[in-house]
Amino acid sequence: MPDELAVTAPRAERVVARDAADVAGFVRDARDTGAAVRLAGRGTWLEAGGRVAAARHLDLSSLTGITEYVPGDLTLTARAGTTLAEIADATAAHGQWLPLDPFGDARGTLGATLATASAGPLGASVGLPRDVAVGVSFVSGDGEVIQGGGRVVKNVAGFDLVRLTIGAWGTLGAIVEATVRLRARPEADETFCVTVPPERDAIATLLANVRNAALEPLAAELLSPACAAGLGLGHRPVLLVRLAGNATGVHHQRSTLSKLATTAPAPSDTWSRLAQSDPVAGLVARVSRRPSELVRLWTTAISLGDVDAHATLARGIVRLRLPAPPAHDLFGTFDAADHWIIERAPLSWTARPGRMAPASDDLSRRIRLAFDSTGILNPGILDL
Repeated sequence: MPDELAVTAPRAERVVARDAADVAGFVRDARDTGAAVRLAGRGTWLEAGGRVAAARHLDLSSLTGITEYVPGDLTLTARAGTTLAEIADATAAHGQWLPLDPFGDARGTLGATLATASAGPLGASVGLPRDVAVGVSFVSGDGEVIQGGGRVVKNVAGFDLVRLTIGAWGTLGAIVEATVRLRARPEADETFCVTVPPERDAIATLLANVRNAALEPLAAELLSPACAAGLGLGHRPVLLVRLAGNATGVHHQRSTLSKLATTAPAPSDTWSRLAQSDPVAGLVARVSRRPSELVRLWTTAISLGDVDAHATLARGIVRLRLPAPPAHDLFGTFDAADHWIIERAPLSWTARPGRMAPASDDLSRRIRLAFDSTGILNPGILDL
């Protein structure tokens, strides 16, 4: 996720919640007075999505701590402000891990990761946030504490609450606690750099060969020359392939991969360095379509010049990182049907895609009204 950022409205009333009761009381008061509320954990997503002008700012970062961990069941429950680093430390002692790898460092919180449905290169193989989360507890826009999925106290008939709230960007409620599914750490975990040819047809052939080979990569990420150079991996495009499992299986996959292209071992910290390599200011946006259209998206991105970009092979997502406003129409360069998510855009940047899918269709409006009848939670964040 992006680094720490200032709140959207510098003079907004800022309240730090200590527990779910604090959150519920604050939201009820805001509902009664009609004041819009900006939800945030550590503040790492405050320049994401659409602009949110809110008179009140609710800080959830103090809702911390693991409340239940059952290693034998591979499940863990933690409050929303618990960092991914804290969860990693707790699970490592049992040879387990939470396979969520949002971009940014491990100071990111569980609540923000789920609320934004933020996923990195691991998303295609070990699950997206909607797959990893098995239960949530959240405070609706009407100030009601609602629980769904695992550890249910109260549910709402007719809704899959876990899948609804994850990726809703706080528009349905403030997540205060979540239960997630863990995985056992693999016996072997190795990453390789695969040399990528510059020509479009050759790239398409290489990626097709990797997809069709007897490989089950934990992650496969395409890096532009600028992105690769920033990680100390040379000045040419690179495909990072992460292989994991038992030692024998990884050995066979490594052998298969080496037959497809020139490969070399990558440093063990390559993935963490990639996750933390976003520029401290500027635009970070991701554009996506079907995985079959990744080559088109990638070559369009590369045609912009010395662009810093990386792409998740199995998900059809290209992530663009620009330290300064582009001289050209970035969004107009891509197809009108391509989908955009703005992860960071400084207030001074007025150019927006204008064709992101807003949550404004009739069904979405009715769902939002069911949980936030006065529309006070993060208004505008999904309306680009």
